[in-house]
Amino acid sequence: MAANDLPDLGVPARLAARLSMAEQHAYLREKLGRRPRPVLPNGPTRRRVLRGGGLLAAGAAGAAGLRADAGVLRGGSAPGGSTALLPRTAVDGALVAPFGRHLAFGADPASQMRISWQVPLPVRRPYLRVGTAPWDLGGRVAAEVRALYTPALSSTLPSVEQLHLHVGLEGLRPGTTYYYGVGHDGFDPAAPARSHTVDSFTTAPADGTRPFVFTAFGDQGVSPGARTAGRLLLDRDPAFHLHAGDICYADGTGHGADSDRYDARTWDRFLAQIEPVARRVPWMVTTGNHDMEAWYSPDGYGGQTARWSLPGDGPDPERAPGIYSFVYGNVGVLALDANDVSYEIPANRGCTGGAQTRWLERTLERLRAHRGVDFLVVFFHHCAYSTATHGSDGGVRERWVTLFERHHVDLVVNGHNHVYERTDPLRGGRPTRALRSGGTTDPDADGTVYITAGGGGRELYGFRAPDSHEGHVRERDSVPGIRWTGERTAERDRVEWSRVRYTGFSFLAVESRPGPRPALSVTALAHSGRRIDHFAVRRS
Repeated sequence: MAANDLPDLGVPARLAARLSMAEQHAYLREKLGRRPRPVLPNGPTRRRVLRGGGLLAAGAAGAAGLRADAGVLRGGSAPGGSTALLPRTAVDGALVAPFGRHLAFGADPASQMRISWQVPLPVRRPYLRVGTAPWDLGGRVAAEVRALYTPALSSTLPSVEQLHLHVGLEGLRPGTTYYYGVGHDGFDPAAPARSHTVDSFTTAPADGTRPFVFTAFGDQGVSPGARTAGRLLLDRDPAFHLHAGDICYADGTGHGADSDRYDARTWDRFLAQIEPVARRVPWMVTTGNHDMEAWYSPDGYGGQTARWSLPGDGPDPERAPGIYSFVYGNVGVLALDANDVSYEIPANRGCTGGAQTRWLERTLERLRAHRGVDFLVVFFHHCAYSTATHGSDGGVRERWVTLFERHHVDLVVNGHNHVYERTDPLRGGRPTRALRSGGTTDPDADGTVYITAGGGGRELYGFRAPDSHEGHVRERDSVPGIRWTGERTAERDRVEWSRVRYTGFSFLAVESRPGPRPALSVTALAHSGRRIDHFAVRRS
C-alpha cells in the first residue's frame, strides 16, 4: 500500500487519515454493529469476550491430565481465548474436513506446542489426538473454538462466520517427535481411512548443543509466489519459521476508500495455502500494518487473537498477540509489534502505553544473561533501516535501536518493504565496517545487522539505487533513502549502510552452529533457489 495510507476496513478516506485504530473500530461498530448476525444452530448466546472485539465463544475447554506413552501431556486452551459449549446441533461430522492446520511454540519450545486449525461448519466435540507413533494416537485433548464474525463490509461480500480451533499441549518431552491428528465426532484421525491426515512435530532440544535451521520472511499474501515460498521452506527442513508481518492481506489495499475490499475469507485461503508447511513447522507470526483489522477490536488485533495461538509471555498476550519471546537451542527470539512505535503509519502508535518497550528491555537483558543463549534475533514488520519504497521508520529507530545495541542483538529481521536488503553491521546508525557477501561479523565488536526480508510473495517494490547482490555486485559508496519522522514526513537523505539489495521474491535460511565459537550462517535465497547473499555472525 502507499506509504501514507492507513488500513481501515472501509472507513471513508476523509476520516481514515486522522483516525487511530480505536477510533476506526468505534466508527465501524456504530456503522455496522446493528446489522443482524447469523446464529449458529442452537448455539450459546453470543457475547464479546476480548475487549469488546467480536471474538465469539463457541468452544470446549481443554482437557487436563491427559496421559500418553510419552509422559503426561497437559492439554489446555492457549492464551487469549475463550471457552463455552459447542452448539448442540451440528452437521454430520463425517462430511466436515478440518483444514488450515498450523503450529506455534508455547513459551518453552522444548515442552509446549500449540496446534490450531479450522472447520467450515459447526461440529460436535472437536479434539486433537496425539502420540509418539502414527499408529498410536491414544492421547486425546478437547479443543477450544474461537468463533470470529465479520459483517458484510462491502455490498458485494457476504458476512462470514469462521471457526478457529486450538489446543495447547504442555509437558512434552524435549527433542521428541510427536504425531497428531485433528478431528471431531464423525471425523476420527486415528481411523484407517483418515491416516493421511496425521502429521508430526518435534519439540526443541533440551539444550543448545545441536545445530538447526530456521527460516524467515514477511509480506506473503495469497498468490502463486507465496505458495512457492512454502515448498522452498520445506527444502531447508527448518525447526521453525518467522513471519515478519503483513500476513495474508485480507485488507489488500488499505486506501481508506469505499472501494476497499476487506474479505475475511482471504484468511481461509491463506491458512490452507501455508498448511503443507505450517502443519509440521511452527509458524511464528507478528503483526504488520495490514494486520490491523479495525472491525474486530479497538486495537485491531481481535482477529489475530482468534486465528493464532502464540507464546503468552509478552506484556499483554490478549491485547498484543504479536509480542512474545522464546528460546530454541542457543538462539533467543523476540517478536515485536512495530505498529506501536511507527512514525509512518500511526494508527496504533502508543497502543501498549510503553509496556512493549519496557518488556523488550527486560527480555533482552534476561536472554543476554541466559547461559545457554549465544544469539539474539529480533523480528518485526516496519523497517529500522531500509532504502526501498517505505524507507526507514524513525519511530522504530528512536524507541528500540539503542536497546538492540546495548544488549548486542545479533540480527534484526523486518518486512514491510517487498524486497531483500541487508545492512552492514551498525552502531549509532552508522556502519562500522563493510560486510560483503561471504563475510563474517562479530556483533560485540561490529554491531547489529538489519535485514529487510519482505519478498515473501506480495507484489514487489523497488530501490532508488541499483540492485547489488551475490553474482550481481553493483556497490555504491552511498545510496538515497528516506526516514519517517514524528511529524509523519519522509526526510530524504543518503546512507552508507545499504550493502545488499535484491528486487525479487526471496527468503532467509539461518543455520545456528553451537560450539566453542558459535556461529549463525545467514543465507538469502531467491525463489529460483539461487543464493543472493550469505554471511556469518560469529561470537568469540
